[in-house]
Amino acid sequence: MINLVYKVGGEKHCRPIKSLEEFTLACNTEENIRNWENYRRTLEDKYKHALVEVNYNCQVAEGGLLKGVKTVSPFFFYDIDCANQEECRCIISKLLEMKDELGLVEVAESASYGVHAVARRMPGKTILESQVRMSIHTQTEMDTNNKENNRVVFHGPINAETTPLIDEALFSESLSDEEAATEYLRLKKREAQGLEEVPPGAKKANKHYKPWEEKNVQKPQPSTFNPQPSKGKGEVFPDNYHGIPFTDIIAKYWEVNNRGFEPTQGDRDTLTYQLACDLRHICGRNFEWLDQVIPCYDGFPIEEKREKIKNALSSEFNGFPSRLRNTLNALASTDSSKRSGEDDEEEEKLSTLNSQLSINSLPQGISESIAAVGPQLAMPVVTAVCPCIGMLATGVQLDVHGVQRGLNLISYIAGDFASGKGMIDPVIDAWMSEVMALDKMYQIQEDEWRAKKRAAKNKKEQPEEPKLPVRCLTLNNTVANLAERLANTEGKHAFSFTPEADTVAQKWKSTLSDFSVMLRQSYDGTKYEREARSADAVNVHIEKLLWNVVMCGTPDALYRVVSNYTDGFQSRIAVARTPDNTFSPLEDKPHVLTERQTERIQQVAHLLPLMYGPIVLPKLEARGRQWLENIRLETMKNDDKVMARQRFRICVTAQRMTCCLMLCKVCEQLIKKHGLNGAETQLKQNPNLWKELLLKAQTPSLLDAYDVIADSLMENALHFFRERIENAFTSRDYASYNGNERIKRGKNDSIFERLDPQFTFEQAVQQSIAIKGAGITRNSINQMLKNWCKQGLVILVDRGKYRKCN
Repeated sequence: MINLVYKVGGEKHCRPIKSLEEFTLACNTEENIRNWENYRRTLEDKYKHALVEVNYNCQVAEGGLLKGVKTVSPFFFYDIDCANQEECRCIISKLLEMKDELGLVEVAESASYGVHAVARRMPGKTILESQVRMSIHTQTEMDTNNKENNRVVFHGPINAETTPLIDEALFSESLSDEEAATEYLRLKKREAQGLEEVPPGAKKANKHYKPWEEKNVQKPQPSTFNPQPSKGKGEVFPDNYHGIPFTDIIAKYWEVNNRGFEPTQGDRDTLTYQLACDLRHICGRNFEWLDQVIPCYDGFPIEEKREKIKNALSSEFNGFPSRLRNTLNALASTDSSKRSGEDDEEEEKLSTLNSQLSINSLPQGISESIAAVGPQLAMPVVTAVCPCIGMLATGVQLDVHGVQRGLNLISYIAGDFASGKGMIDPVIDAWMSEVMALDKMYQIQEDEWRAKKRAAKNKKEQPEEPKLPVRCLTLNNTVANLAERLANTEGKHAFSFTPEADTVAQKWKSTLSDFSVMLRQSYDGTKYEREARSADAVNVHIEKLLWNVVMCGTPDALYRVVSNYTDGFQSRIAVARTPDNTFSPLEDKPHVLTERQTERIQQVAHLLPLMYGPIVLPKLEARGRQWLENIRLETMKNDDKVMARQRFRICVTAQRMTCCLMLCKVCEQLIKKHGLNGAETQLKQNPNLWKELLLKAQTPSLLDAYDVIADSLMENALHFFRERIENAFTSRDYASYNGNERIKRGKNDSIFERLDPQFTFEQAVQQSIAIKGAGITRNSINQMLKNWCKQGLVILVDRGKYRKCN
């Protein structure tokens, strides 16, 4: 039931709306449309408050008072604030995709370019609990001020653009008067007893929700920061974010992003603007709140500071800023080390991006893979199964930056022993089961050939060796055998998986460079050749080396597999890491791969080989280019050459992985509509059908997954390799080229000619550094001067003093 709210003598009364036609007539009056347009143009509250008012959360009899009502309805209202109309449309698209799962009956734009959603409330669950569930499933922020049963909503005109979803059930479904009153009393009793079950995921999905509102969690003590009301409304805003005082956040912000230095007179304009751009994401994009939080650094006039805040608020929004994310992560890791006994320690210690992939927004096959290992291993299992998907969809060629390549992927899942890596093994087996069954048949034929060969050992005629297209290849192999196997895959992808990366480090120890070269060429899908003079030796000529590889192992083993940081091998590997579970309690019901999950994974795996041809995904390409540009600008400001270099291949890898997710979405749609057999028939009869569906699969939720994947790959690459890359590129053994012309030095540019007729040892040191660089040692300079003395170029006048000979 939905109530139309109207005023009589200053008091709000209600009347039930019984049909969509009645509701449309009430909202589409000329006055309501005019007030809607005026508010969007001016943002003046007088126009908003003149809009049609409705209520979804309670049931009121005809003409009844809204104030003090003690009933609930079968629906609840959920409000989402957006930065602009584009974000509003993206969120609406996400909600429409999940409408059945969320029980949505209405989705509409609000006057302030936000989103109003109305959904069915589960019996026995309060409005707040229902809103928290919606917040977690949609990964959107919720406003807990909307939890009251008499909450009023301002409604605009109803049309296809502003109200893309409105169900007749909104007007036909209701509770009886007795049921509505009884349910209200039951829920109030539940609230009074503190029995509202708020899942911990709401803390990430909703910045407004206070974690200490959960049962048995003590509210943190207020910090010493005492915000003063700003001029204007005089409102005092919260001095903390999720219980972390803003003073602590800002102090850690400068520690992480500015080497611990606060802004000074020389840089306070730029750094205050930067701080405001980042903090606006956790200060409600509110000027007064930011004014209270951000200090005036080094005598900064308050009006100038406020001008920087205004400029920051008017600048473009590009997602949650990495500088602020890194700051909050640093605070979280510090806090978790102090509170090792708390229940949420494991979540605090997770890699920040492992749990951002929502199962509900991911397609069939991927969601089952995550469910089989648990959300804490979401990113590792996605990183592991994407090479499987790319191998199965061997005919798909994705256009990235104008270059068409297969979905060639190399993954490494890093984690300490007993960290859960082994849970990924059965998931990979489920994806590869059909290919492995075929390979098993080929291996039986090979065994038969070996038996015949042994039996005919001394015979003149030997059985001919079969060339069987085995595609699942063990890494416990030699270079020659592996090359021969890769040459026999009939132009399709091969796949290798090892649960112990030390298999590679030990087996390929003396030929690790060959392993690196093969994997680098397989990532690029380029030609691979191996020749030998002997007729019996392995000679292979592979036009396009297609080989996807997944390795699991400890970080220590990762460094044994990847030992060269300048040859490009490291940048081609997608690395994921498992969370620290050192002090985690044993789960009552550990995650396992069920038969149903295996079946649904195998359904998708069965359809992927039926997709062939090149594909261009313009929205995914645009998202990749935007991510690249954001990283480029960020790294330029910090002169971070390592991160800037990593972004190129991470962008390509993330696009390939996201394309794998979209292919699963296509399979899911076909299976839902036609069943497995029908989907297979459709793909065979219409070879381009998958391309049409893949273009439509570029949904906001899957494009958001690209950002999560790319950020995760960047985070882990820098976590494991930054220091080693920097050391490798600064090594004296590394022959670098920076694009500049060769420095030409003449006779007068030598160290000897640059020195005065009489000079000291320290002057010789200075000139040597100027010519050879800071890496030169004092011992080498001392030896140089001794050689000059022997050759009669200089003489030692006094200790540490020299004179040139004529």
